[in-house]
Amino acid sequence: MLAEIFEILVNLWATTGFVTMTGGHLLMIGVSCVFLYLAIYKGYEPLLLVPISFGMLLANLPMAGLMDGPQGNLPGGLLYYLYQGVKLGIYPPLIFLGVGAMTDFGPLIANPKTFLLGAAAQLGIFTTFIGAIALNFTPQEAGAIGIIGGADGPTAIYLASRLAPHRLGAIAIAAYSYMALVPIIQPPIMRLLTTEKERKTVMKQLREVSKVEKVLFPILVTLLVSLLLPPAAPLVGMLMLGNLFRESGVVTRLSDTSQNTLMNIVVIFLGVTVGATANAKEFLQAQTLYIIGLGLAAFCVGTAGGVLLGKLMYVLTGGEVNPLIGSAGVSAVPMAARVSQTEGRRANPSNYLLMHAMGPNVAGVIGSAVAAGVLLSILG
Repeated sequence: MLAEIFEILVNLWATTGFVTMTGGHLLMIGVSCVFLYLAIYKGYEPLLLVPISFGMLLANLPMAGLMDGPQGNLPGGLLYYLYQGVKLGIYPPLIFLGVGAMTDFGPLIANPKTFLLGAAAQLGIFTTFIGAIALNFTPQEAGAIGIIGGADGPTAIYLASRLAPHRLGAIAIAAYSYMALVPIIQPPIMRLLTTEKERKTVMKQLREVSKVEKVLFPILVTLLVSLLLPPAAPLVGMLMLGNLFRESGVVTRLSDTSQNTLMNIVVIFLGVTVGATANAKEFLQAQTLYIIGLGLAAFCVGTAGGVLLGKLMYVLTGGEVNPLIGSAGVSAVPMAARVSQTEGRRANPSNYLLMHAMGPNVAGVIGSAVAAGVLLSILG
């Protein structure tokens, strides 16, 4: 009797994950716990970092099979099916729908030249693309890595899922980590590249934008960008549809659903399944460190590109443009704009740059989607 019980216990033990647990699994579970700590106790992008980190933990539980595909008559794991929304490019455009519903493009419409600052901040994408090629990444991998410089998580995930799905976990984690670190990474670059006099510049109040302008803007942008770069249509189209929900004033329920209920559901599915791609086998490689380093370089170069063009505009306009708003050209909305505001007030307590910085900030959202469309057209 005791022998039978012992045999049952031995067989039960053999079915547990402890038997096949490796050092790689333990390390990845530890990494996921570190990210959970940063998200929960430090407040670093918790809405996405919590599900991404927990997805990473789930993917590294031996024998759980949550990301396993179907085998014969056996169905696949839960996260395998949810991941199809990432693989098929469904979740990121839906995130953009919610972002559009929450975004006011008024500051950009009121000051169209800030489009240029949003474009300049995409410099980090293309310089890092070249750097990744030099480090022997494939062109497709280099394109997916470079997009981290846009500081736009959904765009990074969308492009990586199309060009380099095997790098998706590292790229997504790098993108959202640097988005969370915007208040730490950007200020030193901004101070290094500007003078105290430039930082003290007070900008004129923006003009009021009419409802007609706000309604026409998403329609015209969708037509122009989608015709020039068809691969960018899913991202830009959904972004502008969400914004049209907001600005039309006749579909309040759709606007509220897009920016709240739908957004929250998709964020959960996107975060958990993207995190689940960071298994030990794919993540624990030297290339992962390169991706994290290149992502930081992309973000820094993008910030510098926006600030340097801001300096040029400061000169050309006779001191009417504060160069600090150029750093907001990366599309970490609205955090990057708030950093511009904070640095402006540090130099001049009477300065108020937030609305001016929102122009290049929302332009950066469009710019990163356009950059993704360019890379898809070339490399896809």
